[in-house]
Amino acid sequence: MMVSKSLKDIPLEEMILSAQQGDQTVQNYLLKTYQPFIAKCVSEVCKRYIDPKKDDEFSIGLSAFNEAILSYSPERGSSFLSFAKLVIKRKVIDYIRYVQKRPAAVSLDETYDAEQMENPTEILAVKEQYQLEQDSWYRKQEILDFKEKLKLYKMSLAELTEVSPKHRDARESAIRTARVLCEKPELKEYVIAKRKLPIKELVKNVDVSKKTLERNRKYILAIFIVLTEDYLYLKDYLKGVGQ
Repeated sequence: MMVSKSLKDIPLEEMILSAQQGDQTVQNYLLKTYQPFIAKCVSEVCKRYIDPKKDDEFSIGLSAFNEAILSYSPERGSSFLSFAKLVIKRKVIDYIRYVQKRPAAVSLDETYDAEQMENPTEILAVKEQYQLEQDSWYRKQEILDFKEKLKLYKMSLAELTEVSPKHRDARESAIRTARVLCEKPELKEYVIAKRKLPIKELVKNVDVSKKTLERNRKYILAIFIVLTEDYLYLKDYLKGVGQ
């Protein structure tokens, strides 16, 4: 177990590993030390100041940060804080959606007077507008993170647009191939480690020629990134495709 007084001098990812191995002292240290970071992430989603002592959303964020500590893997290709930020924001958004679905959980800004509060149509309209804004903001965050992941594979979003298969059948075939990469541990580990397709092994597992795999290499890798990351919105575009 690490000595508490020296924790601040230990690299973050080393502490994460210790926490994953059961070191409660390190885990509690991380949960306490990174509360300002957690509050900032939660505040960005809620678009207001978050009081760690009063706001339920902070508790959700704290729980999500703890989940990130226990599930993080450097092999994902992102830093721990980048990964934790996505996990926190996703969990808080899930919580907000859950609360909004409850009939008794209608809450609006205090600037709305009593008459407005009693108007179901206006309440619904405000809630829908708020949800649209949240969805738009979070989708933008995912795209920004996706662009950073593409850089690790020496690709850009603009380049991806150019190399994407033009025909629907070709796109679906490429997405099926990406799913195979994710489903087979040895292939998945190869891609994460090498940042490239295991062409020889892949040919044995998919009904696609080597030439086609090489031609659609970048698109397949991009889909692989989406499937292996914690992307709530980008994954929606792939639901039911290539399965």
